[in-house]
Amino acid sequence: MKWVMFSIGILTIILIVIALVLLLTYEVNVENPITMLNTLGSGLFDRPSPANWIQEKDIVIYDDRIVIFVRNATLSRYANTKSMDPLIDVYANGIEIRPTSPRDIHVGDIIAYESNGGLVVHRVIKIGSDEEGWYCIVKGDNSAFPDEMKIRFEDIKYVTIAIIY
Repeated sequence: MKWVMFSIGILTIILIVIALVLLLTYEVNVENPITMLNTLGSGLFDRPSPANWIQEKDIVIYDDRIVIFVRNATLSRYANTKSMDPLIDVYANGIEIRPTSPRDIHVGDIIAYESNGGLVVHRVIKIGSDEEGWYCIVKGDNSAFPDEMKIRFEDIKYVTIAIIY
Protein backbone atom coordinates (compact mmCIF):
# COMPACT_ATOMS: atom_id res chain seq x y z
CA MET A 1 0.00 0.00 0.00
CA LYS A 2 2.88 2.37 0.79
CA TRP A 3 4.34 1.70 -2.68
CA VAL A 4 1.01 2.71 -4.35
CA MET A 5 0.74 5.90 -2.29
CA PHE A 6 4.39 6.74 -3.07
CA SER A 7 3.77 6.21 -6.82
CA ILE A 8 0.66 8.39 -6.77
CA GLY A 9 2.63 11.11 -4.95
CA ILE A 10 5.46 11.01 -7.53
CA LEU A 11 2.97 11.08 -10.41
CA THR A 12 1.19 14.07 -8.86
CA ILE A 13 4.48 15.95 -8.51
CA ILE A 14 5.38 15.21 -12.15
CA LEU A 15 1.99 16.48 -13.35
CA ILE A 16 2.33 19.66 -11.29
CA VAL A 17 5.81 20.30 -12.74
CA ILE A 18 4.51 19.78 -16.31
CA ALA A 19 1.60 22.16 -15.66
CA LEU A 20 3.96 24.82 -14.27
CA VAL A 21 6.32 24.48 -17.24
CA LEU A 22 3.41 24.91 -19.65
CA LEU A 23 2.08 27.94 -17.80
CA LEU A 24 5.50 29.59 -17.69
CA THR A 25 6.39 28.72 -21.29
CA TYR A 26 3.24 29.78 -23.12
CA GLU A 27 1.40 33.09 -23.07
CA VAL A 28 -1.90 32.70 -21.27
CA ASN A 29 -4.66 34.31 -23.34
CA VAL A 30 -7.48 34.87 -20.87
CA GLU A 31 -9.59 36.66 -23.50
CA ASN A 32 -9.66 33.61 -25.77
CA PRO A 33 -8.94 30.31 -24.00
CA ILE A 34 -9.50 28.39 -27.27
CA THR A 35 -6.42 30.15 -28.70
CA MET A 36 -4.48 28.98 -25.65
CA LEU A 37 -5.58 25.38 -26.21
CA ASN A 38 -4.49 25.60 -29.86
CA THR A 39 -1.09 26.97 -28.77
CA LEU A 40 -0.68 23.90 -26.59
CA GLY A 41 -1.29 21.66 -29.59
CA SER A 42 -4.99 20.89 -29.57
CA GLY A 43 -6.40 20.26 -33.03
CA LEU A 44 -9.98 20.35 -31.73
CA PHE A 45 -10.55 24.05 -32.28
CA ASP A 46 -10.55 26.13 -35.43
CA ARG A 47 -7.86 28.77 -35.93
CA PRO A 48 -8.40 31.76 -38.24
CA SER A 49 -7.37 30.93 -41.80
CA PRO A 50 -6.19 33.42 -44.42
CA ALA A 51 -8.79 35.20 -46.52
CA ASN A 52 -9.80 33.53 -49.79
CA TRP A 53 -7.62 35.56 -52.15
CA ILE A 54 -7.74 33.26 -55.18
CA GLN A 55 -11.14 32.16 -56.43
CA GLU A 56 -11.58 28.72 -57.98
CA LYS A 57 -12.52 30.35 -61.31
CA ASP A 58 -9.04 31.94 -61.38
CA ILE A 59 -7.24 28.58 -61.32
CA VAL A 60 -6.94 26.63 -64.56
CA ILE A 61 -5.29 23.21 -64.58
CA TYR A 62 -3.87 21.80 -67.82
CA ASP A 63 -2.04 18.53 -68.39
CA ASP A 64 1.33 20.28 -68.43
CA ARG A 65 0.84 23.41 -66.30
CA ILE A 66 -1.30 25.28 -63.83
CA VAL A 67 -2.32 28.88 -64.48
CA ILE A 68 -3.41 31.13 -61.63
CA PHE A 69 -4.81 34.51 -62.61
CA VAL A 70 -3.74 37.10 -60.03
CA ARG A 71 -3.04 40.75 -60.79
CA ASN A 72 0.19 42.37 -59.59
CA ALA A 73 1.54 39.23 -57.90
CA THR A 74 5.17 38.74 -56.94
CA LEU A 75 7.14 35.62 -56.05
CA SER A 76 8.81 35.50 -52.67
CA ARG A 77 11.45 33.38 -50.96
CA TYR A 78 11.90 33.00 -47.23
CA ALA A 79 14.76 33.07 -44.75
CA ASN A 80 15.33 30.08 -42.50
CA THR A 81 14.09 31.78 -39.31
CA LYS A 82 11.79 28.87 -38.33
CA SER A 83 9.18 31.34 -36.99
CA MET A 84 6.53 30.15 -39.49
CA ASP A 85 7.42 26.43 -39.47
CA PRO A 86 6.03 24.12 -40.63
CA LEU A 87 3.93 26.16 -43.07
CA ILE A 88 6.71 28.36 -44.46
CA ASP A 89 10.32 27.28 -44.61
CA VAL A 90 13.40 28.21 -46.58
CA TYR A 91 12.43 26.08 -49.62
CA ALA A 92 8.86 27.34 -49.94
CA ASN A 93 7.82 29.73 -52.70
CA GLY A 94 5.25 32.35 -51.84
CA ILE A 95 2.94 34.36 -54.04
CA GLU A 96 2.29 37.81 -52.63
CA ILE A 97 0.32 40.91 -53.52
CA ARG A 98 0.44 44.46 -52.20
CA PRO A 99 -2.63 45.34 -50.13
CA THR A 100 -4.30 48.62 -51.10
CA SER A 101 -6.05 49.43 -47.80
CA PRO A 102 -6.48 48.10 -44.26
CA ARG A 103 -9.73 46.48 -45.42
CA ASP A 104 -7.54 44.05 -47.41
CA ILE A 105 -6.01 42.62 -44.22
CA HIS A 106 -7.87 39.93 -42.26
CA VAL A 107 -7.18 37.96 -39.10
CA GLY A 108 -5.49 34.76 -40.29
CA ASP A 109 -3.70 36.42 -43.24
CA ILE A 110 0.07 36.10 -43.52
CA ILE A 111 1.70 39.47 -44.09
CA ALA A 112 5.22 40.72 -44.77
CA TYR A 113 5.94 43.90 -42.85
CA GLU A 114 8.99 46.10 -42.66
CA SER A 115 10.99 46.04 -39.45
CA ASN A 116 14.55 47.27 -38.87
CA GLY A 117 15.29 47.44 -42.59
CA GLY A 118 14.09 43.91 -43.37
CA LEU A 119 10.84 42.05 -43.94
CA VAL A 120 9.18 39.89 -41.31
CA VAL A 121 6.57 37.33 -42.43
CA HIS A 122 4.01 36.48 -39.72
CA ARG A 123 0.30 35.75 -39.32
CA VAL A 124 -2.24 38.42 -38.29
CA ILE A 125 -3.83 37.34 -35.00
CA LYS A 126 -5.66 40.54 -34.08
CA ILE A 127 -6.85 43.74 -35.76
CA GLY A 128 -7.66 46.89 -33.82
CA SER A 129 -7.73 50.65 -33.77
CA ASP A 130 -6.24 53.14 -31.34
CA GLU A 131 -5.46 56.88 -31.21
CA GLU A 132 -2.97 56.41 -34.08
CA GLY A 133 -5.48 54.50 -36.24
CA TRP A 134 -5.60 50.96 -37.68
CA TYR A 135 -3.13 48.33 -36.50
CA CYS A 136 -2.69 44.59 -36.38
CA ILE A 137 -0.88 42.22 -34.05
CA VAL A 138 1.08 39.39 -35.66
CA LYS A 139 2.72 36.19 -34.50
CA GLY A 140 4.86 33.54 -36.12
CA ASP A 141 3.02 30.21 -36.23
CA ASN A 142 6.00 28.59 -34.51
CA SER A 143 6.53 31.43 -32.02
CA ALA A 144 5.32 31.29 -28.43
CA PHE A 145 4.45 34.99 -28.25
CA PRO A 146 3.11 37.70 -30.57
CA ASP A 147 5.52 40.26 -32.01
CA GLU A 148 6.06 43.09 -29.54
CA MET A 149 4.72 45.97 -31.63
CA LYS A 150 1.54 47.06 -33.32
CA ILE A 151 1.93 46.83 -37.09
CA ARG A 152 0.54 49.85 -38.96
CA PHE A 153 -0.83 49.53 -42.48
CA GLU A 154 1.96 51.65 -43.96
CA ASP A 155 4.50 49.06 -42.70
CA ILE A 156 2.77 46.17 -44.49
CA LYS A 157 4.42 45.45 -47.83
CA TYR A 158 2.71 42.21 -48.92
CA VAL A 159 -0.03 39.72 -48.15
CA THR A 160 0.83 36.09 -48.88
CA ILE A 161 -1.93 34.58 -51.03
CA ALA A 162 -0.34 31.19 -51.81
CA ILE A 163 2.49 28.94 -50.68
CA ILE A 164 3.96 26.51 -53.21
CA TYR A 165 6.32 23.70 -52.16
